[in-house]
Amino acid sequence: MIKLSGLKLNINASESDLVDLALKKAKMSRRDLKYFKLERKSLDARDKNNIFYSCTVTLSNKEQPKIERVYPKVNGGSVLVVGAGPAGLFCALDLLRYGFKVTLVERGLPVDEREKEYEKYLSTRILNTDCNIQFGEGGAGAFSDGKLNTQVGGELVKEVLLDFVSFGAPCEIEYISKPHIGSDNLKNVVKNMRLEIIRLGGKVLFSTKLTDLTISGGKVSAVYLNGEKQEFSEVVLAVGHSARDVYEVLNIRGVMMESKDFAVGVRIEHLQSDINLAQYGEKYAYNKNMPVADYKLTSNVNGRGVFTFCMCPGGYVMPSQSNKNTVVVNGMSNYLRNGENANSAIICQVFKKDFGEGLFDGVNYQKRLEESAFTLGGENYSAPVSLLGDFLKGENSTSFGKVKPTYALGVKKADLNKVLGENLSTSIKLGVLEMGKKIKGFDSYDAVLTAVESRTSSPVRVLRNEKLQSVSATNLYPCGEGCGYAGGITSAGADGKRVAKQLAIKYGAQFERN
Repeated sequence: MIKLSGLKLNINASESDLVDLALKKAKMSRRDLKYFKLERKSLDARDKNNIFYSCTVTLSNKEQPKIERVYPKVNGGSVLVVGAGPAGLFCALDLLRYGFKVTLVERGLPVDEREKEYEKYLSTRILNTDCNIQFGEGGAGAFSDGKLNTQVGGELVKEVLLDFVSFGAPCEIEYISKPHIGSDNLKNVVKNMRLEIIRLGGKVLFSTKLTDLTISGGKVSAVYLNGEKQEFSEVVLAVGHSARDVYEVLNIRGVMMESKDFAVGVRIEHLQSDINLAQYGEKYAYNKNMPVADYKLTSNVNGRGVFTFCMCPGGYVMPSQSNKNTVVVNGMSNYLRNGENANSAIICQVFKKDFGEGLFDGVNYQKRLEESAFTLGGENYSAPVSLLGDFLKGENSTSFGKVKPTYALGVKKADLNKVLGENLSTSIKLGVLEMGKKIKGFDSYDAVLTAVESRTSSPVRVLRNEKLQSVSATNLYPCGEGCGYAGGITSAGADGKRVAKQLAIKYGAQFERN
C-alpha cells in the first residue's frame, strides 16, 4: 500500500486525472493498479493566482480486503432513546446493532411531515411548538445545510460519515475537507436511517414527549411519555439544545446539571458572488468548476471571542423559533448552494457574568433576546434587520442596498443594538470590522444583519461521569448537543455512538483497543 500526500490537482481536472497523477508519482502503471482511494481533498486558495486541490490518496497493486465494522452482540435490555436528532439516531442504530431492544421517541414529526408543518407555519404564522426548525426527526441540523465539519476526530467520526454515505449522503463527504450533505439531501438520509432502525427491530414513536421521570435508588425507575408511565432498563437522553421543558423536568427530579457559557449574535448576509470574488480573486471567482466559496473567521474583542458559525454558502436565513412570541434565526443551504446570498452567524461569547449564576439564567437570557427580537420585528414573527453600516452607527435602516434579506417571514428595519445590548453590540461591531480586514468587503455597509441567533448551543450541561452515566442515575445517559456534549451534526452523531458503545460494554461487550 502506498500513501501519497500533497498531490496538486488542477481545479479543472477530473478524478481520472488524479489517478494518473498518483500513478506517475508512485511509478506504477494503470494495468497494475488494483486499489485506489481518495482519502482527502481540500481547496488551497492561499495564492489567488494559483488555486488547486491538495489531495491525499492510497493505492496498491494488490486488492484490499473490505474492512467490516464489528458490533459484538450482547443480551441487551430495553433502551429508551429520547430525541431523533443525530445523537439519538446514531445511538439507536448502534444499540440495535449490538442487540438491544430500542424505542426511539421524538416530540416532533417524521421529516417529510415536519417539512409540511414548516411550510404551513410560513403561510399561517401559527407556530407548532413541538414540530418546527428545532424539533422533529433529524433535529435542528436537518434544516441547516447538513454541515459535517467538526473539530473532533477519531474512529467514531469516520463511522458517522460512513453511515451517512450508506444511507444516501454524497460519497465525497468521506474525503472532502469541509463536507456537507445539504438540507435537501439530508431529509432523505434521515428517513433512510429511521427505516433501518425499524428494519433492525427498533420502535420509533413520533409526537411523543418525555414529560416526567422517577428516580429511586440512584436509577431511573420509570419514565412518562405523553404522561403515560413506562419502564426501561436504560434511558438515553439525546434531546436537542432547545428542549427547555426537559431541563425543567430533570431539575425537579434532582438530576444534576450546571449552567455553561455559550454564544449569541446575528446572521450576516452578503452576495455570494462578492464572497466568491473576495476568496478566489478575479482569475477563479467565475470558474464553474470552483466550489461556492465559504469562510470561517475569528477575532477576540475585550476578552470575548467573536466568530462566524454555521456559514451557509448560497443559502437562506431561516425562522427557527420553537417558542411562541419569539424570533430566532439560523441558516441553511441546499446541496448545490445556489442561492444568491451567503449567510453566517456572527456570534459573541457570553459568560455567566453576563446572565447570572443560576442554573437557568442562561436559558432566561436567551428568552429575553428572542422576545426582544419578536417585539422589534413587529410581533408577527417577522425578524428585525439592519444594514451593517447602520448597525455600526446605531441607526435604523431606511432601505436595502444590493443585498436583500432572505428571512422567509418578512423583516422590519430596526436598531439591532436594542436587541443585543451594549456589551454584545460593541463586541460584534469590533469583531466584524476586524473580519473586514481578512475578507475584502465583509464589513460592507450593504451587508444585512438579522436578529437574533441565540440557539448556537445548550446553555446547560447534564452532568455525566467517565462511564457516560448521569451522576444522578446509573441508567440515565446524557448524550449529544442538548446535554452539552457535542457541537454539530457530526460530533453529536459520534457522541451517540460513544454512548451506545458504553452501554454495550456495560452489558459485557469487549472491544479491541485501538
